[in-house]
Amino acid sequence: MPAGAVGVRGPMSSGTNPPAPRLRMTTVRITRTALTRGALAALSGLLAGFASLTFAELVSAAVRPEASPVTAVGGAAIDRTPAAVKDWAIRNFGEDDKLVLQAGILLTLALFALAVGLLARRHRRTGAAAVLLFGVVGTAAAVSRPDSTGLVDGLPSLLGAVVGAVLLYVLIGRLTAPHRIAGEQEHEAGWDRRGFLIAATAAAAASTAAGAVGRALNGRSAQDAVASREAVRLPAPDSPAKPLPAGAQLRVRGISPFTTPNDTFYRVDTALVIPKVDAGSWRLRIHGRGVRRDLEFTYQDLLSRPLIEREITLTCVSNEVGGPYAGHARWIGVRLSDLLNEAGVRSPSRGGPADQLVTRSVDGMTLGTPVEDVMDGRDAMLAVGMNGEPLPLAHGFPVRMVVPGLYGYVSACKWIEDIELTTFDDYDPYWVKREWARKAPIKTQSRIDTPKPFGRPEAGTVMVAGVAWAQHRGIEKVEIRVDEGPWRPAQLAEQGTVDTWRQWSHPWKATPGGHTLTVRATDRTGEVQTEKRTKTVPDGASGWHSVVVTVE
Repeated sequence: MPAGAVGVRGPMSSGTNPPAPRLRMTTVRITRTALTRGALAALSGLLAGFASLTFAELVSAAVRPEASPVTAVGGAAIDRTPAAVKDWAIRNFGEDDKLVLQAGILLTLALFALAVGLLARRHRRTGAAAVLLFGVVGTAAAVSRPDSTGLVDGLPSLLGAVVGAVLLYVLIGRLTAPHRIAGEQEHEAGWDRRGFLIAATAAAAASTAAGAVGRALNGRSAQDAVASREAVRLPAPDSPAKPLPAGAQLRVRGISPFTTPNDTFYRVDTALVIPKVDAGSWRLRIHGRGVRRDLEFTYQDLLSRPLIEREITLTCVSNEVGGPYAGHARWIGVRLSDLLNEAGVRSPSRGGPADQLVTRSVDGMTLGTPVEDVMDGRDAMLAVGMNGEPLPLAHGFPVRMVVPGLYGYVSACKWIEDIELTTFDDYDPYWVKREWARKAPIKTQSRIDTPKPFGRPEAGTVMVAGVAWAQHRGIEKVEIRVDEGPWRPAQLAEQGTVDTWRQWSHPWKATPGGHTLTVRATDRTGEVQTEKRTKTVPDGASGWHSVVVTVE
């Protein structure tokens, strides 16, 4: 036999090496065990994170709902988001921006929990410490909010994190086992499968129950607010709104209704969770510079005062050219200048020392309004009713401020509870700190509602229609241009008041092909809507609205 052949077979017959199939089976078993433990470690992290949030929700019921971690962290994130990013979120997600933020927070927490679980498998104490770190972040966010009541707001996040850290430590303990070495192979000893299953199941059940109880308890305050709103019977206004002219609403398909229903009225604010305020416990304070005597009002106090009813169109500063954040309602409330006069406040034009009126919401939001603008005779009010019913919760119940002619971020404080007289030099409210303008009169704007962008109308007479607004100045003229042709006057609906938007229409003899329709408005001061395009920051968008259509 060849020497080479003997050399190959010799070692195989010596018996010094283990059989290859047995080695592979052992390696596969070890790999599967490691993967199983890794997955269960990640699951442990998720359960710990879930427990932290649900027990924090339960604790927040004893503190206040706004102190729960997701709400606190989400609110802090909104506070620290640059104005341009907020504007982008509103533009792309609309009124779902807060839902997107909450989903993003929960997704981030879930990924963090998975990572912490995997970390804890190798470093048990470090993993538990990471959960506690999560609690510290939530605590810092809660106590830093403008409406924080102090360190007590941090308790839900902190105690929830302690529960999560202990749970993670216990679950990882069921997965952790010593290793033994056999020759050059590493074999993992058995682990407490039954103990892990029992602990994980019990934790999931307890966390779910804690979350359900916490939500139920937190929901009681919301139920109180809803009940107090349902019990309100608005008195007949002492100064009712004048009936709208018969021709204020055009009969054109696709045009915005003159009066926006409450359930479709735009909502843009920073409240991650809508404040639920019981009208029975609500109070409003007026104080500050130039106030001769501080005043405090209950909700019933306001209802007992002379009430005015007015038609007023509101516009959000985040509304881009042609955007949806404008709406009209009939508001009922107390004239704000009457309350200020009662407090001894004088306007700056009459020598008053305060030129800014800072309003505060129950959620800590601050808005700054020129004192002159609420005392110059316009129908600035503390509104209690909207379109014939008490304010909806989402629109400021029990009381909000409405000032015709100003963008909402400097005038329309919802869930208002405090009015302080100060100066623009002494104090910058929330949005001014974020690079928005101190004063923001609404710009003259117009919008094409129909036909819609990229619509495909048939050739012939096509009704082009929409709305135009220049609150507290009124709309004098609206013009339409097709492609680069001449400007042609649109037909105007009847003007409600100078504080309302105005509908318009134009019968266009459409010819086949692609066309660009453009609109511009002129207000009653003679100011023509500018062509210059600007972004919403710092004092509202400007430019002409255009739509592109294809006529078939």
